[in-house]
Order: sequence, then structure tokens, then C-alpha cells
Amino acid sequence: CSRIPRQPPLPAFRLYAERKRRGRPILHSSDTALRQPFFHHIYVEEGAYSYPFTQTLLARFTKAAGVPILHYKDVFCRGHQDILREKQSPALILAVKSAPFLYPGAPVCQDFGNAGFYYTSCVMNCIYDCAYCYLQGMYPSGHIVIFVNLEDYLREAEAFSARNPLYLCVSYDTDLLAMEPLLGFVREWSALAARCPGLTLEIRTKAAPVPFPDTLPVLGNVIYAWTLSPQKIIDAYEKRTPSLDRRLASAACAAAQGRRIRFCFDPVLRVENWQTLYEDLVRQAFAAMPPGSVTDAGIGVFRVSQAYINQMRRTRPGCPLVQFPFALQDGICCYPDSGEMCDFMRRQLRRYLPDRQIFG
Repeated sequence: CSRIPRQPPLPAFRLYAERKRRGRPILHSSDTALRQPFFHHIYVEEGAYSYPFTQTLLARFTKAAGVPILHYKDVFCRGHQDILREKQSPALILAVKSAPFLYPGAPVCQDFGNAGFYYTSCVMNCIYDCAYCYLQGMYPSGHIVIFVNLEDYLREAEAFSARNPLYLCVSYDTDLLAMEPLLGFVREWSALAARCPGLTLEIRTKAAPVPFPDTLPVLGNVIYAWTLSPQKIIDAYEKRTPSLDRRLASAACAAAQGRRIRFCFDPVLRVENWQTLYEDLVRQAFAAMPPGSVTDAGIGVFRVSQAYINQMRRTRPGCPLVQFPFALQDGICCYPDSGEMCDFMRRQLRRYLPDRQIFG
């Protein structure tokens, strides 16, 4: 398709041209009420087009060109992509996910003392652009994949939690709360948690909705986990994310509504004067919210697999965060003094929380 710059020919684009020649729908949206110029194209798998969610989403965009494709990997996994350029103006890819929908939690991730630790990815990639994010080592693309068959995810999670306790992280590979106005997936997951007592959800986020949406139910088995960073790190390395003050204001609003709140100091980054920055960060966090309003806190230093860091270094050759001379331990790249860094953070948090509420 000549309207898609700097992209090699694909079978999907030939399909697009054929549909255009025959006068079949090209999936342009028509609703002018909600515009999102951030997404210049919406690629749609043939199997995803029949889902009502697909039609609803397409109807919300006027500027994005709709392009039918055979499979999401035709666009998302093609070679020689420029991730940083795609992150500046990503496309949406609507696809249908096949089973399995739940995956065991990785050893480098925290289970916060919960049994049945799993994660799921109903969206791949994030609207934010953090220089240290492991997704740029995990995925070959900066585009965002949305799996439109959320009902299949919900059914599998419901069946699992009926047999065994399930602690499910639904926002590891994206920021679902940031995309909630567009997708409504947090609302759907919350509705599942409301009827499944064996299910506990963690929703990790850097978003900052204020006031916090009262359309989301207040539930004891849903934890909103805010990733917190010093403002200097946000300014330098967390492109398009809300400020620290806005994140804390959103967390405080959610806590005032009775929601369970988790503070995640993860990843702690070894930048200049990092001890001072993170000591101030912990102080700011608990000045914004009394300790009794915080369910628990997680600590984690920067860590990523060797394969991911190699790709991240190719993507960002000038970024000191990913070019650091890490130590390699069991296939994981981390700081040589990671243990001491965690101990430092634990000492800061002990001023506000008991040990049983500190993880990492």
C-alpha cells in the first residue's frame, strides 16, 4: 500500500489492495466524536473483524487508515523494524489470541506471597516509551497489539480460579489503566474479580487518572500497583508518562475510594546520586499517602535477560541505562551490587511499613 511509508511489501498489503479494487470495506472509521492521531493505522486480522469490540474501536477513529491483514505477526514480527520510530507514532493491530491465555509468573517477577502466580497479556506493548523497558527487548516492534477476544481470557481465568487460587497480573506487558478510556479492559477484569473469590488481580500502572474512575468497582481482590520513580528519572527516561506528583495524586484518590494500593519501586536504577533520589522518592510517596492506606510495597532493581539486553542495546546505543556493564547471573543481567541496593531501599521503606508489607 503506497500510503504506508517505509514498509516492505507484505501479503497483507496485497490483500488490502485487492479489497480496495473489488470495492470491499477498507475499515476506515467514521466517528468524529473521539479522535486519536497517535495511531496512524489500524491493522485488523481477518478473524478479528467480526468481533463487536473491533467494530466499536474502529468507529472511534477518523484519522487512522484501516488495513486488513492475515495475521498480526505479518506486521508485528517482520524484520528490520525501527522500534524507536514506531514508538513515536505507533499503529494499532487488532488480533485474535489462541490458547493458552494464562502463563506462569517469571522467576524475576514478584508474587507478593501469593499462590498460583500467573500473568496474562491481552495487550502487547505500551503507549508509554520508557528507555529501560524490557518490552523493547522482548518485542521486535513498537506497535500495539490488542487481542479482541477478551472473553476467552476471562473464561480461562474464571475456570482456573474455580479450581485453585489465582494471583493474576494483567498489566505486565502494557499499561491497561492508561488505555482504559479506549479499551475498558480493566472494567471487564474487575467484573470477573467481583464474581470470582478465588481470583486476585494486580493492575500495574504509571497512569494517573484524577479523579480515579468510579466506574471501576471497589474490590478487595483487585490491587492497583503504581510504579514510582524519582522525577528526575521520569523526565530523563520515562517518555510520555505522568509526573510523580500526578501518579501519587491518582493513587491517593483511589485509596480514598477504598481501593487496595501497592507502591512499586521497581526498577531501581543506578544513576548518579541514586541513593538520594530514591530516599527522597520514598519520603514523597508516604507524604502523599499515609502508610495505612498502602497495602504493601515492592522493591526491584533493574534486571533483564541477556537476550533482551542485547536487543535493547541495539535499539538504544546511546542510553547509559542499558549500556551499563551489568553482571550476568543465571542468564539475567543485573547490577553487581543489586543486593546492597535492595537493602538500601528496604531500610527506607521500614520507616513507614513493617517487614511483612515489604517484598523484594
